[in-house]
Amino acid sequence: MSARTQYLDKAVGGAMAALSAAAKKGLGDPVLAELVMMRASQINACAFCLDMHVEIALKNGETPKRVTLLNAWQEAGPLFSERERAALALTEAVTVLTDDFVPDDVYEAAAAHFDEAELAHLIGLIAVINSWNRLMVSRRVEPGAQAW
Repeated sequence: MSARTQYLDKAVGGAMAALSAAAKKGLGDPVLAELVMMRASQINACAFCLDMHVEIALKNGETPKRVTLLNAWQEAGPLFSERERAALALTEAVTVLTDDFVPDDVYEAAAAHFDEAELAHLIGLIAVINSWNRLMVSRRVEPGAQAW
């Protein structure tokens, strides 16, 4: 394996961090924000982001059981609320864009649980964590490393 750059311009990293913070704040639910970021990071196999967001989620009161079962949230029964399940389904649809893009039923389920501003912030959060995942995975940044 060849060495990869660990460089990330501070202006780019700062802008991404500001976008993340704005989306989290607008969503207004720090635990849900971390669930969304963990789920996208699982799908994208981003160990750096997954490690960071698990730590933040646990500090924000998330339980180890829910963190452990997040990868199987659809089978976890009532462990995740309907609102969380709608956000996680939207996270998966936006993260793994298929030929159908984001299916109407997935979008509509999320729209039933989030007002227009919250939904916009949720989609923004999903977009930015996917960007973070791509920045970290492409550079093979290891968990716990300095990101920039």
